[in-house]
Amino acid sequence: MFGGLAKSIFGSSNDRYVKSLNPLVTRIAGFESTLQALSDEELAAQTPRFRERLANGEPLDDILPEAFATVREASRRVTGMRHFDVQMIGGIVLHRGEIAEMRTGEGKTLVATLACYLNALPGKGVHVVTVNDYLASRDAQQMGRIYGFLGLSTGVIVPNLTDQQRHDAYHADITYGTNNEFGFDYLRDNMKYERASMVQRPFNFAIVDEVDSILIDEARTPLIISGPTDDKSELYKLVDVVVKQLAPEDYEKDEKQKSIILTEDGTERAERMLESAGLLQGENLYDFENTQVVHHLNQALRANMMFKRDTDYIVKDGKVIIIDEFTGRMMDGRRWSEGLHQAVEAKEGVNIEPENQTMASITFQNYFRMYPKLSGMTGTAATEAPEFFDIYKMNVVSIPTNVPVLRADEDDVFYKSTEDKFRGIARTIREHAAKGQPVLVGTVSIEKSELLSEFLSQEGVPHKVLNARYHEMEAHIVAQAGRLGAVTIATNMAGRGTDIQLGGNLEFRMQDEHSDLVEGTSEYDAAAVRVREEIAAEKAKVLEAGGLFVLGTERHESRRIDNQLRGRSGRQGDPGLSRFYLCLDDELLRIFGPDTLFARMMRSNMEDGEALPPSKWMTKAIETAQKKVEARNYDIRKQVVEYDDVMNDQRKVIYEQRADIMDAETVEDMVADMRAETVNGIVGAACPPNSYPEQWDVEGMKAQLRGTLALDLPIETWLDEEAIDPEIVDERVQAAADEAVAAKAASLEPETWAQVQKSILLQHLDHHWKEHLATLDALRQVVHLRAYAQKTPINEYKQEAFSLFQRMLEAIREDVTRTIAHADFQFQPAPELPPLPDFLTTHFDPLTGEDDTRDIDAGTLGLVTTTLPPLQIVRPEEPDLGEDPANWEGRVNRNAPCPCGSGQKYKHCHGAVAAR
Repeated sequence: MFGGLAKSIFGSSNDRYVKSLNPLVTRIAGFESTLQALSDEELAAQTPRFRERLANGEPLDDILPEAFATVREASRRVTGMRHFDVQMIGGIVLHRGEIAEMRTGEGKTLVATLACYLNALPGKGVHVVTVNDYLASRDAQQMGRIYGFLGLSTGVIVPNLTDQQRHDAYHADITYGTNNEFGFDYLRDNMKYERASMVQRPFNFAIVDEVDSILIDEARTPLIISGPTDDKSELYKLVDVVVKQLAPEDYEKDEKQKSIILTEDGTERAERMLESAGLLQGENLYDFENTQVVHHLNQALRANMMFKRDTDYIVKDGKVIIIDEFTGRMMDGRRWSEGLHQAVEAKEGVNIEPENQTMASITFQNYFRMYPKLSGMTGTAATEAPEFFDIYKMNVVSIPTNVPVLRADEDDVFYKSTEDKFRGIARTIREHAAKGQPVLVGTVSIEKSELLSEFLSQEGVPHKVLNARYHEMEAHIVAQAGRLGAVTIATNMAGRGTDIQLGGNLEFRMQDEHSDLVEGTSEYDAAAVRVREEIAAEKAKVLEAGGLFVLGTERHESRRIDNQLRGRSGRQGDPGLSRFYLCLDDELLRIFGPDTLFARMMRSNMEDGEALPPSKWMTKAIETAQKKVEARNYDIRKQVVEYDDVMNDQRKVIYEQRADIMDAETVEDMVADMRAETVNGIVGAACPPNSYPEQWDVEGMKAQLRGTLALDLPIETWLDEEAIDPEIVDERVQAAADEAVAAKAASLEPETWAQVQKSILLQHLDHHWKEHLATLDALRQVVHLRAYAQKTPINEYKQEAFSLFQRMLEAIREDVTRTIAHADFQFQPAPELPPLPDFLTTHFDPLTGEDDTRDIDAGTLGLVTTTLPPLQIVRPEEPDLGEDPANWEGRVNRNAPCPCGSGQKYKHCHGAVAAR
């Protein structure tokens, strides 16, 4: 109570912070008259003058008022849009590395130009991150006019660019692109063998548009680059034989979670059978050395006991094809991950296709935390403010609107069943559309969109249905969703980045209705005047009808998504209305459970087809349920980042090591240190401290030296010396090893020898890092079992991952030493390498298995050769496919863009038709 009273008197901390920025906004306004008097050339000359001041040691904050005023004036001249004072506040917040929460229609895209320009002046690059390729290209084109006027360059990262085009885009002053493209380019750069072939430069400053979507919604889904692994089909078959001999009492299964674990007796039986099959090291299944076997055993258990033929999958033409549990359709081309698909193939006795192995991965949390300064903007971030601060150390600042919001947000309406709810929604939409009020309907899935479309058709209501497949087409339709009597059904993701202007959008109407006219001509200008007058007249009628009506068909599990939908209405002070319709069948209401007081009250007091009158109590109860789900989802994301933090520390070490190797003129010292440590390990193991020479394992040491260093030394004769000790043996072996390597080096040119050592180092580093990632993946799948022993899984994971990393470093040292010692360098023409399949770039949710890739890998990566000479990116020549789609099957990569020009992957376009 007292907190609310204090807030009403003094304002919230957010209000006080925004108010403290007003003097800075006044200073910016003070430059306006001076800058307006400058010519275009004089205004553009501000940029070199600012850069000179920065070079003389002046900080960015001192330049901020004049730089912001310069951008405002440049925007007024180039685009006709002048930044409002509240937009200046947003620009200051972005520059300070915070999140600007701005309502829909407040001009976030324009706000970003302020912080982008200021932070691009030092010449270190600024990244603007968007949610899809269409928005990246659109914003780069529109805002690039302002930057170009002021002498700054703009780049854009989209699929299907060459490495040189990506390099040029990243070295522009300001670079637009999607989160996926930025992340995958970072991973690819750290798989290359030459610094010159890397496309990105050191991170400096990033502004994340729709920051809640990218850093919250997609944060639990890591970006993964994977490639084919070695054939493990025999291992799958052997483990499958073991699992099929287990009895029902040997395991416990949870049908709901589709999980299964062995009982104590089952574990003992499995250990004995695995031991007799030669798959078990030691006697205990859960010993560290058996991590991979445990992983395969768990997947074989799931495949045999949880997944049913003709329910979860079918076997067709010797292949296991997944069946979508929601639609019942075959999902040809999709495969379960983590070796589960291979386990099902072993179960059914069909050909086992190799699984894809992770070669590089990173979560968005760890990718974006590499930027020294990170900021973001969105219409809805306040509900997730604690998470933004905990993980990214970013504060959320709510920016006031330019004019007051007039939208009415009504309480929720409740129905008993889905059918009653949708019938009520259809009647409501018909009533509002009949009086000319435009209606935007938000649904949670494509299936619900189609269901509502059927009800609207029965009511005779004309409407348009959207989903998130074609971003550009969506932008055109959503932009016109504010026209008189328009009814638009959209999933929650639909139309992001596009304002709904009442009466229609001039730019999109000109594109749709007068695409044959050229901008700048008298005909175009005359048509634009006519369309502008039509829009003004139509807007007046829409305002009279009450503005845009936003109708939600279901509450989302996050309040933020609901607020995004509400925010579509009430743009720039327009009137509007928002209302949500719920029923007991909704996902969220199931959180209460079927036997709760809430559910019993609704069932007993409601007739079929009847709606409960709106109630603030019930709306509050729904919000409470949403908070619970949000807290659970936050815990999941926090767990993902905790596990990835462990890998991230190791990733930094490996990537820094790779960079050091690529940058060094010679790696002689590094290789010599590895050789010395390898020798020290061999001698130390054979000659323990404080032991007598007759106790040493001389034969074992000699075998090790022959195998690792290609040395055959007379160690037996050394034992006759009185003063012999392990240190002397170590020095002599070291000297012999150095001498042998020096003889090899002498036979080659110094530059060639340096290149050979670099290549050997990088290839072994990459090979062991790839194997290490696979082991960590398997470890993460099984480490939760440690909880049964009253141990904390994340702590166990950290300890095991550290031990694995130590072993990996030892293996790298030993393999590099062995390769150099045994290698025989002969110069021959390079053999023609067989083509390798494209690497897969995927964005799978590790908890649900959902694919969030969204066509990000369509043709973005060519073939990669991973043997000497150093890694090269090469693209195969395009074959002449002809115009008949029937000839494309088998000749077009399933992940490549469809030759028909639709912009989709082949597998989702004509490839899908061919598969049917």
